Amino acid sequence: MTRRRWIADEFSGDRAALTGAHAAHLSRTLRARVGQQFEVACGEQVRRATVSNVQDERVEFALGEEVMAREAVPITLLLAVFKFDRMEWAIEKCTELNVTTILPVIARRTEKHLALAAGKRVERWRRIAREAAEQSRRIAPPEIADPVKLQIALARPGYDLPIVLSEAGPEATLSKVLRARDNVTSLALAVGPEGGWTADELQLFGLSQWLAASLGDTILRAETAAISAVAIAKAWC
Repeated sequence: MTRRRWIADEFSGDRAALTGAHAAHLSRTLRARVGQQFEVACGEQVRRATVSNVQDERVEFALGEEVMAREAVPITLLLAVFKFDRMEWAIEKCTELNVTTILPVIARRTEKHLALAAGKRVERWRRIAREAAEQSRRIAPPEIADPVKLQIALARPGYDLPIVLSEAGPEATLSKVLRARDNVTSLALAVGPEGGWTADELQLFGLSQWLAASLGDTILRAETAAISAVAIAKAWC
């Protein structure tokens, strides 16, 4: 039987705990009981765990043997900020697909009111990612950075294979670009807002040595493009 996995808020030695609202979901909604068994992610380890104490906002575990987890190629997603409900959907699904880092980007075509409000949504995005990570049995949720302008995002440390998704210009599809590279150690994908990246933004990517690729002939919504790009990447990396 596949055990549900939780990401510990606290852990030390052979003990771990969930706290606050995180614990309340397990204690109240799922009615956890002492003796129940789960898997608990503690930093870079996953351990078998038995519930040892249940309170409304604290659930404690006794940790057992380590559960081996397969290492995956790190994937960073530069995701231009777009309509929040759709962006939340993209964050949730890309988390399920095991993206490692999500970097929200204020792009030229990001609507002004969304750009102004994006910083206040980060904690909600992190909460959504954490819930999706537990649901999909990840060791940890993706890092979700604070929103930054594109120039700042491109100044972050380099990636082994950085690819910007574009609707205009590139003849190569994402799968073709990935197929041409072996032993990729880190991958970055950049997905634009509604309306796509502007010409000057694509020029910035080019100057930063990003490769351009498409997702085919059809025009996708931003959230569909993000999910599709990560899914294609997971198939090749």
